[in-house]
This record gives sequence, structure tokens and C-alpha cells, in this order.
Amino acid sequence: MSNSSSLNEFLLLAFADTWELQLLHFSLFLGIYLAALLGNGLIITAVACDHHLHTPMYFFLLNLSVLDLGTISTTVPKSMANSLWDTRAISYSGCAAQVFSFFFLISAEYYLLTVMAYDRYVAICRPLHYGTLMGSRACVRMAAAAWGSGFLKAVLHTGNTFSLPLCQGNTVDQFFCEVPQILKLSCSESYLREIGLLVVSGCLSFGCFIFIVVSYVQIFTAVLRIPSEQGQHKAFSMCLPHLAVVCLFVTTGLLAYLRPASISSAALNLVVAVLYAVVPPAMNPVIYSMRNKELKEALKKLVQLLLV
Repeated sequence: MSNSSSLNEFLLLAFADTWELQLLHFSLFLGIYLAALLGNGLIITAVACDHHLHTPMYFFLLNLSVLDLGTISTTVPKSMANSLWDTRAISYSGCAAQVFSFFFLISAEYYLLTVMAYDRYVAICRPLHYGTLMGSRACVRMAAAAWGSGFLKAVLHTGNTFSLPLCQGNTVDQFFCEVPQILKLSCSESYLREIGLLVVSGCLSFGCFIFIVVSYVQIFTAVLRIPSEQGQHKAFSMCLPHLAVVCLFVTTGLLAYLRPASISSAALNLVVAVLYAVVPPAMNPVIYSMRNKELKEALKKLVQLLLV
């Protein structure tokens, strides 16, 4: 294939080459997908319907659940359909849409997690100023900034990636389309501009990571100064779910993109991709509901209403 204009479709990496294993893959992904839909859907509904949860923390959690639903819906349904119909193909436009959607949602989620760290910092370290710094308008602006920044990054990276000439075939070494795998199909030295954009994005992401780390250093310092054990427990209950989600997001992302090339293989690529693209959206609702009494009560009331 001489260039990208002659490409009509891409071939994605298959999880299995026998019908039985493909059916197993479909069943596992279906279970994970339904669990993610149920968990995130319940959180969105509970936060939207329960006025006790109309606070900045739960407003950001609602946004996180929406992003998680979008992220897992970008990759999993297509992979399930391919296994069910015994195909590996995805159209050129479908691949571009998948790259854009995944980059947009995953970037917006990371920026939102950074905003949520700031929310926890203000709540613990500057409680007297919380109402001023985290008013409704400020929260909407910060959430909009996270979504907008993710959208801008996705437009830049998707447009730049798919403007490159592709001359290394059409086989993508992943179960969904993503920028690094498309770059492997580009012609020699033609991808340097996109590599430059990725470096800039990486620096911005590293800056967000440093902000989160510094925020939590100050949060834990403040919590340990609380004289009562009950006060410390309440503060930790507010912060630990978010910290766990950040750790899951960052560690799986680092494992996916910064592991040495010497330990890379098709099977390992699939496992790692599932860990960072499929597992977090399904696990985040569980993590947030485990130690949060308010959310547990709201979810309990919602389930009871649904069962009546």
C-alpha cells in the first residue's frame, strides 16, 4: 500500500483464532461491559437524582462515570462484534473515529482526575475557602476545561496521525485503533511531527502527575495533623478512592506506553491494553462505592426504587 488514501480498512489484532476462544472472549468482554454500564449508570443516576450528592466531589464523579462509559464503549463493542462475526476488519473512518474518541475521553479523564485532586486538596487543606474556590460556576468551568483540553488534544493527534502516509500495510497490532499502533504503519521519518506532539502531551501529563502528587503530599500532611481518629478516618475516606483510581489509571498507562520494547509481544500487548482500556472503567464504580457511605446509601435507595 503506497499511502493512506488507498486504505479502505485496517485489520485489528484478534484475541483468538478458534471459534470457541472467540466466543469466550465475547462472553468475558460482554460481562465486563455490562458491569461497567451498570456501575457507572447507577452512579450517574444516583448523583443526578439525590440532592444530598449535589456537591463538587460528586459532580466530578458524575463526569468521571460519563467518561468511563464513553471510553469502554469506544473499544469493547467493536472487539465483541469482531469476535462474534469472526472478522478483524475496521473501516478507515471507523478507525479514525476510534482513535479520536479514545484519545479524547482518556485525556479528558486524566485532566478531570487532576481537577478532582485539587478539589480534595481544597476540602482538606483549605476548608474555610472551599465554598468560594469550589463554587458551582468554578466546578463547571474546571470540568469544561478538562473536556475541552481532551477534545483539543484528540483533534490535533487524530488529524496529524491520519494525515501521515501509511506504507507498512494495514495490520494494527492491537484490538482497537490507537495512535502508537497507527504510527508503526507510517513511512520512515514521516511520523516525527506526531512524535513531537506526543512528547509535548507527555510533558503536560507529567505536569498533571506532579500536581496530583504534590496535592496528596499536602493532603496527607494535613490529615495526620487532625487530632481525632474519627476525623482522620473521614478524611481518608474522602481521598483514598480518588487516589486508588489515579494509581490504577497511571500505572496501567505507564505499563502500556513506557515498558521496554524488549518485553513487548502481541499477547502481552493485548493483556496490557485490556488493563488500561477496559479494566479501569469497570473498576472505578467499585472503588468509589467501597468506602463512601453517602454514595452507598444513595445507590441502595436507587436500587430499592428500581426493584419496587
